[in-house]
Amino acid sequence: MPSLQSFSTFGLNASCNAIERFSDVQTFLSLYDKNKTTYLLGGGSNTIFADDFNGTILLNQIKGISHYDTEEYHFLRVGAGENWHEFVSLCMQEKWYGLENLALIPGSVGACPIQNIGAYGREVNAFIDTVEVVLLETGKQVNISNEQCEFGYRDSVFKNALANKVLITHVNFKLPKNIQPETTYGELQALPSPTPEAIYDKVIEIRKSKLPDPAKLGNAGSFFKNPIISRSQFENIAKEYEVVPHFDVKDKDRDAIKVKVPAAWLIDKAGFKGKTLNGVRCHPTQPLVLTNIGGATGSDILTMARDIIASVQEKFGVALEPEVRLLGNKGLISL
Repeated sequence: MPSLQSFSTFGLNASCNAIERFSDVQTFLSLYDKNKTTYLLGGGSNTIFADDFNGTILLNQIKGISHYDTEEYHFLRVGAGENWHEFVSLCMQEKWYGLENLALIPGSVGACPIQNIGAYGREVNAFIDTVEVVLLETGKQVNISNEQCEFGYRDSVFKNALANKVLITHVNFKLPKNIQPETTYGELQALPSPTPEAIYDKVIEIRKSKLPDPAKLGNAGSFFKNPIISRSQFENIAKEYEVVPHFDVKDKDRDAIKVKVPAAWLIDKAGFKGKTLNGVRCHPTQPLVLTNIGGATGSDILTMARDIIASVQEKFGVALEPEVRLLGNKGLISL
């Protein structure tokens, strides 16, 4: 059985029945069998193989970047198998601005609409025009509009109604030529000259200082989402602590203002920062990240994650949700 260790940035020792690669839709359709157990994989930065997978991994390697201009926008069509950070770096080189706050996020372009990736005040949904997909049931190729993607915080239709029902082949971006820099988040506020290039460089500097490099220390980036809680929940927490980092957010379904609290802060206060369980460690400089310090198993990951969820729930009354996908022997595992 082929090893999956090098196909996930967390680097667990797991295997599967077979690994098949495709770089175009026709090859994918020849490989995909809806009656067999399969899992579609991109860069492997958001999937952790918690067990041997009893099925076939289909590796999306659809590449290619095309571009055209209008008076107001840069339009980019990008293959799902392109590396995300390399794409952002190309945008900077070509002066196609907007994505600089999302530099150095690991993974592939095809994963960005699924997760609605975001960082330092930007979310990718602001720049996605359409997403090209193949409907797995019929093999038909269709375009999903931005509105149809139903984007939310680290959420989209691809994690809900269309979960396991489509293959993302290309993402089409629409980057405004007159975009204003986003510098309201944290250390970006101190930039003396907030050009897109300065933001790009600063984001890379910040991420390198706080986050472990997956090439050197196995990890899947942010393990949990930052929870969005009610104002009353936040006020209860604030009674116990002099300072609680937070951001006000508008409820997408109502006019009410809710509060986003960093999961890293909650995890730290629950006592997990730097904590180790066998081969898994809650990272000392960024407790939102779980790392594989060597010899970690799927069981170790699940135990650590469930302990963190239970402890944060007990201490703060806040339910943490995983941002990563945990794959077991038959499919995705729920925590």
